[in-house]
Amino acid sequence: MTTTAPDSAVREFCETCERATRHAVRIELRVESPDADNPGCSREPYRVSRCLVCETTDARRMSDA
Repeated sequence: MTTTAPDSAVREFCETCERATRHAVRIELRVESPDADNPGCSREPYRVSRCLVCETTDARRMSDA
C-alpha cells in the first residue's frame, strides 16, 4: 500500500548529486518478514524519497528515525 500526495516534492540533500534537489516523497507499508505466520502483522511504514534529478531512491524505516 502506497500513499502519495498530489505534489509531494520537497527539497532534500541528495548524496549522489551532492546538493539539495527536489525529491518525490511517499510513505510505504512494507512487509519485513514474508516468512512469518501472519505477514500482515509484520508491516512497517517506510519513508521513500526519490531524487527528481538523478532518480536515486532512499527508503528509511520510520520507526528507526
